[in-house]
Amino acid sequence: MAKKKSSEVNVNAFEFLNAITDPPTIPAFWKPAKKKTPSKPAKNPAAVVLGRPRGLKGSKAGAAKLSSVRRAQTALKAAKARWSKPS
Repeated sequence: MAKKKSSEVNVNAFEFLNAITDPPTIPAFWKPAKKKTPSKPAKNPAAVVLGRPRGLKGSKAGAAKLSSVRRAQTALKAAKARWSKPS
């Protein structure tokens, strides 16, 4: 009987250990189906144009146009709403 080389023994041992420790292969029909992510709908170009015609000026420009009396009324209303909430 011929003597085995040490490299053959190592390869055989490595293959044996891999066969024991590798997880079993799962058939494709057992695997859960991948979820499809919904694609984002395309934006309507006309709606994009109308969306922010004045940019981000909104509240600053609106507050500048208000009279001081009206601005004080809205501030008072906001303060009452803020402090009336239970903590």
